[in-house]
Amino acid sequence: MPEPLEVAFVTGVTPTKWERIWRERRPGGRIHLTPMTQDAALTALADRTAHMALLRDVTADDDRHAIPLYREQPVLVSPKGSLAAGLDDLSVVDLDDLDGLAVLDVDLVAGTGAEAVELVAANVGVAVMPQSVARQHSRKDVVAKPIRDAADTGISLVWPVTGAHPLADVFIGIVRGRTANSSR
Repeated sequence: MPEPLEVAFVTGVTPTKWERIWRERRPGGRIHLTPMTQDAALTALADRTAHMALLRDVTADDDRHAIPLYREQPVLVSPKGSLAAGLDDLSVVDLDDLDGLAVLDVDLVAGTGAEAVELVAANVGVAVMPQSVARQHSRKDVVAKPIRDAADTGISLVWPVTGAHPLADVFIGIVRGRTANSSR
């Protein structure tokens, strides 16, 4: 049996459904899902400590395959009770006029989604982030509102072009929604 399939994933991605299907189809088959920052996951792919990764805004190139899975709408995370929290319809233009609130720089590559939400809760400013990241770090003292015309982000399944894990195709099939009996 090949070594366990090591899959890294970034904040906001919830691979539990795919893990459950893997375990149903491959009793005794081992898969390890590891949360990582985007940079750490890319490094893990390069040094082969991860066989595959679920990453944000990565496209295929000479070194990596990438299957786009879904897109995410960005949201504005603001303190509950703030002017921004009360807006029903947000656009990018609205971000320039938020009653003096600073728009915090959220570096998802470095994994600061949680830190950004903490700062928002402390009334330091507001933050723009993918909806799944805001949901993962939700708190009662902040509100997340969709920004209708902001650029979305994409989640892709990524793995090396050469030296793919022998079970990579199995996981690709699961992520793509193939049934246990379907063929490629």
